[in-house]
Amino acid sequence: MALLRAFIRTARMARNTSRLAVGLPADDEVLLDAPDERLGPALVAAGGGDHAPAAKLLATTREAAEWENRDRYALRLASFASSRDEWLTLWQGDAPHDPDALLVRAELAVRRGWESPARAELLRQVGPLITAAAEGDPRDPVPWRIALDHARGTHAGHTEFEKLWGEAVRRSPHHYGCHVAALKYLSAAWYGSHRECFDFAERAAQDALPSSLVQALPVRAAFAYLTEGGGPVVARERLDSAADLAIALSATYGAADPWPAEVRNLLTYVLIRLERWEDALTQLHRIGPYATTFPWDRVSDDPLGQFLELRDGIRLEVAAGRPLRAVRAPVRLPEHPSPHPRSGRGGRDHSDDH
Repeated sequence: MALLRAFIRTARMARNTSRLAVGLPADDEVLLDAPDERLGPALVAAGGGDHAPAAKLLATTREAAEWENRDRYALRLASFASSRDEWLTLWQGDAPHDPDALLVRAELAVRRGWESPARAELLRQVGPLITAAAEGDPRDPVPWRIALDHARGTHAGHTEFEKLWGEAVRRSPHHYGCHVAALKYLSAAWYGSHRECFDFAERAAQDALPSSLVQALPVRAAFAYLTEGGGPVVARERLDSAADLAIALSATYGAADPWPAEVRNLLTYVLIRLERWEDALTQLHRIGPYATTFPWDRVSDDPLGQFLELRDGIRLEVAAGRPLRAVRAPVRLPEHPSPHPRSGRGGRDHSDDH
């Protein structure tokens, strides 16, 4: 019987895998951390030493209070500056008090501090840069997200962290980046626990605005639990609920939209760990060509290669679970519509004991 089951599984994979590639971009069409149409020109110009497009982009987000975009662009510009910062140095030389240049410089300094073996010592030295960025525009929550990341790296206590958190949410109560920073602080790997992490994530998601990425916080908590290990076991039902909420959030955005790409990549990782192969395949179609470094860099030094490899693995698992011959659905009269299809979770109710 074991030989027969293996034979049937192989036959299913051979028959179904090629069909499951329909609608997915080819490997050479998949991009890693592709910028959107606003950020792309700023990065190209910065590569040529011209800071003006980056300055204009961040000024626009500040003036229009586009805090989510501002945070995302500041992160990407600082990441670029970590290897090529001549344009940023020129920018600060031309406008030393520009709040946008100060923001990128503060993010870059914190990033470099985190990457150093002398993390806590270096991070303590960049506190004045964060203060200057926060004073650049008192409305801006993004310097406070940087301050939250900084506090985690300098071993700030709960009281100090809560003061920073209060300043952040006073400026933008539903800011995704600030919530992610708080979630990391509360994780079992830092100064909290899996229970605190999930409790915070679920409350924030419940209070989130429609289509807000804050609704993805529970699946980030699930990711932390699945990758960090240790501590009390989190119930499978809680992990599935986190994934279900992120699936619903993903469905509110169009396919191949770069904005929710990181959330969709993260969700796909969690679905793989939960062995929800059909749901994972659906997310691959929604991701389209937009692979992101996180979360794949947590499991591989080649995040794009890891994404492509796991994409093939998802197709194989789905193919192996589908019948060799399609079952013909019974004919129904128009006045008796078929029931709504069930979720594609694969019917698995076992616990993931990590």
